[in-house]
Amino acid sequence: MHGAYRDEPASPYLWIGSALLLLYFTVPLAALLLLLPPRDLLGPLLSPLALDALWLTIKTTLVATALAVALGLPLAYLLARVPFRGRDVVDTLVDLPITIPPVVAGVALLLAFGRRGLIGEHLDVLGVQLAFTSVAVVMAQLFIASPFFVKAARAGFEAVDARLEAAARTLGASRWRVFWTITVPLARPALLSGIVLAWARALSEFGATMMFAGNLPGTTQTLPLAVMTALESDLPTAVAVSTLSLGLALAALLAAKWLAGRWRIPHA
Repeated sequence: MHGAYRDEPASPYLWIGSALLLLYFTVPLAALLLLLPPRDLLGPLLSPLALDALWLTIKTTLVATALAVALGLPLAYLLARVPFRGRDVVDTLVDLPITIPPVVAGVALLLAFGRRGLIGEHLDVLGVQLAFTSVAVVMAQLFIASPFFVKAARAGFEAVDARLEAAARTLGASRWRVFWTITVPLARPALLSGIVLAWARALSEFGATMMFAGNLPGTTQTLPLAVMTALESDLPTAVAVSTLSLGLALAALLAAKWLAGRWRIPHA
């Protein structure tokens, strides 16, 4: 029997309380999905605003996710396997982008990399401008989404039996080879889950992008920003783009849950 479950009936309070919150989650989503018939969604989705935002979102989220993996993999392994002074500080720093308001993250990025920012003013001398460009979109998405990959990857590395790695080392395998042939394959479901979650978070990023990259059609206007723009004058397009974003997020969430289920070790 799983230690987390008990073979006893749930009280009516549990069912009622759970139903109320689930209903609260369901009703707004149902309102979004039921406002327009499915046949009326295609037209708004083929509008220039929706297509440009979708294409930009796909490009920027894929780049941001790739960077999150490339930069987050060594950090996740460091936190999972290497004890060092200040580890809790580093761990807290990784969690911070998840907890602060995205708008605050956008202001911080602007103050760091804007034309008059801490680093941006030096880049501006070299003719490099980051704020209010497509690069800024990727940077905002990376800032907000990468912690989701790092946390998932760290959990995956921690679940790998270190004795297997040690055994491979005794057989003459280098640390690098052990990492790519033993550690990464065993942690693969968690890594893939983290990739999907990071991509989904990048997909939904709004506040940091708005503050640091702006809302420029075809340049920085991602799907969430396109919803805000369309909502001012074109409700069907806003609903259609929102429905598309919801579908993409749902698909990503289901994929992450499936991968996490494959990774989870059954209890005795």
